[in-house]
Amino acid sequence: MARHFERGEETIFGENPSSRLRKNLRPEGLSYRISRLGMGHVCHARALRRSFACGTFNAVIPYFFFLVGICIGSFLNVCIARIPESLSIVSPGSRCPRCSKPIKPYDNVPILGWLWLRGKCRNCRLPISLMYPVIEFLTGAMFVLTYYTFGLTLHTFKFLIFGCLLMVLIVTDLRVRILPDAINWPGFGVGLAFAARVPPDDPTGMALLVRLLRYFDLGYFRTHPAARFYLNTFLNVTDALLGAAFGSLLLLGAAALYKLVRKREGMGMGDVKMMAMVGAFLGVRDTFLTIFLGTLLGSVAGIALVATLYAFGWKKRLAERAYRRGLGKLSAIRWTLASQYHLPLGTFLGIAAFLVVYAMPWILRRMFE
Repeated sequence: MARHFERGEETIFGENPSSRLRKNLRPEGLSYRISRLGMGHVCHARALRRSFACGTFNAVIPYFFFLVGICIGSFLNVCIARIPESLSIVSPGSRCPRCSKPIKPYDNVPILGWLWLRGKCRNCRLPISLMYPVIEFLTGAMFVLTYYTFGLTLHTFKFLIFGCLLMVLIVTDLRVRILPDAINWPGFGVGLAFAARVPPDDPTGMALLVRLLRYFDLGYFRTHPAARFYLNTFLNVTDALLGAAFGSLLLLGAAALYKLVRKREGMGMGDVKMMAMVGAFLGVRDTFLTIFLGTLLGSVAGIALVATLYAFGWKKRLAERAYRRGLGKLSAIRWTLASQYHLPLGTFLGIAAFLVVYAMPWILRRMFE
């Protein structure tokens, strides 16, 4: 899309990208309102404005998104439970881990199944984790939020997939401290594929590419629409690659610096691969914001957790044994033990990515309206 070549109201090829976008998004019978958010996202808010024959089509869409979302959330639960164990997400069907009885279809209804089973297996009464209905509900809510943010557009499809990938990574890292390659690398490829048609809203990366283009003669691309299309596609994908490289290399450098200073590993390569995936979807600027917010959230939560563990006497007996052996002051030993607890950075990076996509544009739009 040529919308990345903005110079005020013009582009490199002399066409205003927002006007072209408006023309492409006005099929007969539909009314679209397009506004550019403070973070650069193109917002297709409530894209379908005109009521159809029954007059209730717009009102039904959010409920449809929620129902699809909770069904997808049920599948995400399967991915969260099985991918870290290197198990197939296709077969066998869902079953109780204790009695191995297959779960009946009527017990496998998202959210409701857990409620009418009262959180226990129908056969052996093994408690079923609350995680399952929570993930299903949050996925449904994410689907509805994406619809209200982007409308019925390709952006919606892109960020629904991105949100599902993040959901799996956030919960997997929180549960077992793993960010699976089975999610990161396919997600990276999907992000690059989407970039060809729905590029990152990334003025930073595109400004760099446009600056580089000044050293080349673009006359041929100005006069040949087909060549212009391929150039735009190339630049969009390159922008996504810049975001992926920036995010992964920034975390890789931070990990190397941490190891150099603290003489121990500070993060795994899963975080680096995760940020390559995030960068492919979001571009350079939003990837930087994701890392900044994620590390900030992780730092605040880490300090609060360490203080809480210290206050409630976590591993107090171990600290007392170390104190009796003359290994230091009791309070210092307790604080050292509490500070050894590692929070999953990937979880906070995923939460930060959600904030960058959904919350930050809304906040900035409210600030500058």
